Amino acid sequence: MIIRDRPSGLKLFLLLRGSVLPRILPTLIVNIVIATLVTVSHGDLYTLKITLTTIPFTLIGLPIAIFLGFRNNAAYDRFWEGRKLWGELVLRCRNLSRQCQSLIDDPEPAVASLGLADVRVRMIYRAIAFSLALRDRLRNQPITGELQTLLLPGEWEHMEAARNKPDFLMLRMGQDLRLSLKEGRIDPCLAVAIDTTLSAMTAAAASCERIRNTPIPFSYTLLLHRTAYIYCFLLPFGLVDSIGFMTPFVVAVVAYTFFGLDALGDEIEEPFGTESNDLPLDAICRAIEIDMRASLQDTSIPPPLMPINFCLT
Repeated sequence: MIIRDRPSGLKLFLLLRGSVLPRILPTLIVNIVIATLVTVSHGDLYTLKITLTTIPFTLIGLPIAIFLGFRNNAAYDRFWEGRKLWGELVLRCRNLSRQCQSLIDDPEPAVASLGLADVRVRMIYRAIAFSLALRDRLRNQPITGELQTLLLPGEWEHMEAARNKPDFLMLRMGQDLRLSLKEGRIDPCLAVAIDTTLSAMTAAAASCERIRNTPIPFSYTLLLHRTAYIYCFLLPFGLVDSIGFMTPFVVAVVAYTFFGLDALGDEIEEPFGTESNDLPLDAICRAIEIDMRASLQDTSIPPPLMPINFCLT
């Protein structure tokens, strides 16, 4: 995610970090070259004069702009829903830490020095592992070694073999809650509150997987791709007779807008990736880890992630 103040002056036109320009530049250059050739030849293809007026482009351009706007709204809805789900996960992790420490009975306060043998510490550290495992699952990445220190040795070995690693961790959380009930360390009525929190974390993870595995229908995207490309590549023939040598410049502006909106919709449609405009899942997971470790008075609290070159991952 790009985090920076709005640029002003010349910087507004020269910035590339976070812009879709590098992604559309080859197509944009081809479009400008074609517009330049059409301007030089004045729309003549050998002895054939290709005559187009601006009327078809006016009729087609408005629907294309509207449909691109609708698609980008749908893509941004997916992006914003993903951000809300991860915000919900942050909230539920904090609630889990508070509930484990206040509802599970123990004569000693829950601190990190007790280690993973304490069920409260174990569940709170698993919340960190859950967020990291979910991040890696959404990004189709292998699990990182940093999870190993958050789990019991037997848990780590079984999680490596599990197909759905966040779900495996949640099952272990449920088993620890059942163990606390069996040992009489928590009242059954109070255990419902922790179970509700665990269910909400599972629901957030499942909703993120729904976004990740259900893209915008391909036929809808393909129609917009084709229409926008045909429109921009035929546009020089409709403008050359009316604006002459300014045709390449006008075509470049229109093509940049249409190709840029198209590419931007593709980019934010999948919000859990590692591109510049995707959600900063690494930073959110680090925030969860900081909160969980701080609640256990852990001395090894990592610093929050900061943007590098204005990009927060």
